[in-house]
Amino acid sequence: SNYSYAEIEAALHSIPLQRIGLMILFAAASYLCLTGFDWLAIRYVGRDIPYPKIALASFCSLSLGHNIGFAALSSGAIRYRFYTRWGASAGDVAKIIVFCGITVGLGLAVLGGFAILLRSDLAARVTGLPEGAVILLGTASLVLAILYVALSAWRQKPVHVWKWRIQIPPLRLALAQIVIGPINFAFVAACLYQALAAVVEDVSYLEVAAVYVIANLTSLISHVPGGLGVIETVVLYLLPGANVIGALVAFRVVYFLLPLAIGAPLFAITELVLKHSKTHVRGKR
Repeated sequence: SNYSYAEIEAALHSIPLQRIGLMILFAAASYLCLTGFDWLAIRYVGRDIPYPKIALASFCSLSLGHNIGFAALSSGAIRYRFYTRWGASAGDVAKIIVFCGITVGLGLAVLGGFAILLRSDLAARVTGLPEGAVILLGTASLVLAILYVALSAWRQKPVHVWKWRIQIPPLRLALAQIVIGPINFAFVAACLYQALAAVVEDVSYLEVAAVYVIANLTSLISHVPGGLGVIETVVLYLLPGANVIGALVAFRVVYFLLPLAIGAPLFAITELVLKHSKTHVRGKR
C-alpha cells in the first residue's frame, strides 16, 4: 500500500537480468534439494519408488504447499495422492511428512545456528532478545542437531513419545538430513541475497541468511502462505530506508509464484493422466 504500481514496476526493471538468472538458478537448486528430502523419506519407510516419480510428487506438493500455507497439511495431501498410487500406505505417507518436516527443522537449526552465532548482534537486534540469549539459542540449535545424529547412531529401538512410536532413522539417513537440510536453506537465502544485492550495496550474504532463517521460523509459526508479509517485514527491518520493494517482489515471484505457475498445471495434468490410465486399466478388465 506504500508503493504505486509504477514504482514497483520501476524497481523491478532496475534489477539486472544477470541477478534474475542467478535467482532462478538458486531457486531451482533449492527445489532440487527438496526432492532429496522426499527421496530420503522414501528410503526411510522402505519403499522402492523411482527418483523421477519422487521428484514429481515433491515438486508438485511443495510448489503448491509453499503458497497455500499449512505446508504439512497442504503438501501432505498432495503427497498422499501421489504416493498411495505407487504402493505407499497412509501410514507411510504420514512418516514421509514427519521425516521431511524433521529435515526442514534440522536445516533451520544448523544454518540458523551458525548464522546466529556469527551475527549474534544482528539476531539480537531483529528478535529484541539480549545477545547472550541469542548466542544460547544458536548454540542450542546446533547441539540439538548433534543430538539427533547421536541418537540415530546409538538408538536402534523406536522412541515412544506420548501415544506415538517413532522409529529413529539409521545413521546414514540422519547424516544426509543434516547435510541436505542446511544446503536447501542456503540456496533459498542465496536467491534472496541476489535480489537484495541488486539494489543494496552493503548487505552481506550472512546477514541475509540470518534474517531469512528468523523470518522463515516466524512464517512457519504463523502459517502465513509463503510467509507473505513476514519475510518482507523482517528484511525491511534489516534495511530501513532502503528501496527494496522491487527485490522482495522479485524474490517472491521467482521462489514462490514461478514454481506455482509450473507446479499447479503439472499437478492437474498428472491427475488427468493417472486418472485416464486407471480408467483404461479398469476398462480392459
